[in-house]
Amino acid sequence: MLRQKILTELYKTVTLAWPLVVAQLAVIAINTTDVVMMGWLGPEYLAAGTLSTAISHPILLAVLGLLSVVTPLVAQNLSSRKFKEIRRTTRQGLWLAVLASAISVPILINMEFLISVMQLDSSIAKLAQSYMDTAVWYLIPVFLFFVLRNLVSAHSDTKVILNITLLGIVLNGLGNYALMFGNFGFPKMELRGAGISTTIVNTFMFLALLFYVLKHPRYKRYYILVRIYKPDWVIFKKILKLGSPVGLMIASESGLFSAAAVLIGWLGTAELAGHAVALQITAIAFMIPLGLSHATTIRVGYGYGLQDRFKLTLAGWVSIGLAVGCMFGTLLLFYVIPEKLIHLFLDPSVASNGPAIGFALSYMFVVTLFQVADGGQVVAASALRGINDTKFPMYVAIIGYWVVGLPVGYLLGFNFGLRGVGVWLGLAAGLTFVAVVLFYRFWSLSRKLELNQA
Repeated sequence: MLRQKILTELYKTVTLAWPLVVAQLAVIAINTTDVVMMGWLGPEYLAAGTLSTAISHPILLAVLGLLSVVTPLVAQNLSSRKFKEIRRTTRQGLWLAVLASAISVPILINMEFLISVMQLDSSIAKLAQSYMDTAVWYLIPVFLFFVLRNLVSAHSDTKVILNITLLGIVLNGLGNYALMFGNFGFPKMELRGAGISTTIVNTFMFLALLFYVLKHPRYKRYYILVRIYKPDWVIFKKILKLGSPVGLMIASESGLFSAAAVLIGWLGTAELAGHAVALQITAIAFMIPLGLSHATTIRVGYGYGLQDRFKLTLAGWVSIGLAVGCMFGTLLLFYVIPEKLIHLFLDPSVASNGPAIGFALSYMFVVTLFQVADGGQVVAASALRGINDTKFPMYVAIIGYWVVGLPVGYLLGFNFGLRGVGVWLGLAAGLTFVAVVLFYRFWSLSRKLELNQA
């Protein structure tokens, strides 16, 4: 009986998750296209793009974390058939997306100043600014798209997200080819062209999903945009209260990787270019548990909405098991063929790429130490999010990443002379700490929740 329930939950989770996983891989494919093409321009362009991403991603991911609570709230209201609450939640999610854009854009448009404060190469800072001048505007459609994506994901309607994102990959690749390198009659704009392409593609993706939501009968009944100007402070504050800890947690992890990029940037441009490649390969693998984590929140949130302890507990552990299994697979891949993966980004026949390739290879070996922990912690956090436990994971993340991870990385990298490898070992320490604590938290909390069923 228990085995059958496990298999049933596994089937439901995989059915819900696979389009989200592929969609996440598609999202990272857009970014990977940018990284590969920046590598074609040269290591200094790749380093500049990496710094721009390192500085902007904590803000980007913090906002997406804040908005991610729209998913469990909609899932809980859907299971209890509170359709009016779904409309209220989605509208206020869009409000927060606009507000977050108004705060984020003015900060990130001063990229050269931010990099100069960190005492990094001024020539790299100028290149980074040329990219962010045009790329920063993509934040607005990204935030709005994410709210609508949360709405349709909570309804288990994930294939439309996949289809839109796959089209986005093609458009981004064509846009980069045209604008970065001056093809199809366009001027050669290098990093500025990459930023323009990114902004246009993300705007298209938002408008496509908005059209779908407004026209599909399933969502049309919610009248999402009717009286959108009307505030709903109760729901607004609820999203802010539940989502802020999530945003801070995700920003803590992303901030650790950003801090690592700054530390490695102090070591040199080749080290930073190698870091960019290793990080991008790691990020691609991370999209699997990240996509799964969205399904985890929905499945756990659905059980929580029904007040069914067994359903939410089973959903959480099945997802965690899937994440750990998938990351073991990528771990083996990184261990067996790291050179081939690195050569996809940096051409080994180009002499100037040699140092960066060597650094990337050394970092890839460290990645194998924390692959399983990285996948496990994001799914465990999402399981906790499904039962509205967001503050505790935030505290764990801050401690794990900034009290454990960053100090260990700095000490090993600079005091013990391990340089970039030491910084990456700090990442491994922080991620492992967070994963272990969050596993225990979900196990403990799921047993103590006061629900209708034991």
